[in-house]
Amino acid sequence: MLTSMVKEHHKEQAKRKQEQEVRRKEAIEASNELTQSLVDTLNVGVAQAYLNQKRLDAEAKQLHMGATNFAKQTHQWLQLIDNFSSALKELGDVENWARSIEGDMYVISQSLELAYKASRATQGPGTGDASTSSTANNPSSNAS
Repeated sequence: MLTSMVKEHHKEQAKRKQEQEVRRKEAIEASNELTQSLVDTLNVGVAQAYLNQKRLDAEAKQLHMGATNFAKQTHQWLQLIDNFSSALKELGDVENWARSIEGDMYVISQSLELAYKASRATQGPGTGDASTSSTANNPSSNAS
């Protein structure tokens, strides 16, 4: 009877060990599935973050190229405006020079006319026609 009890006890122990082994395998399998699920969830997040970073890098590179091109174009515009400003300044200088020459020519014309009248007056009346007036020879009075 004792031997049968020992055998029965060993049977139950073996049965419990077998059940524990099955439960242990199930627990390990469930833990592996949970771990794999967590890793997959994290991998999806990491993969999305990687794709976002890659897209941001591409957009940043494109933005940098656009900014560089804009800076070059702005520099060209500034040079063009500076050249245009210089040309306008030179044109103003030429206009002032032309006015100065015109004034000098008017003074010379008046002087020549006075000299001519004076020489005609010394030669005697009636020898020449001094009917030219100073206003007819003044180009600035016609331009105004």
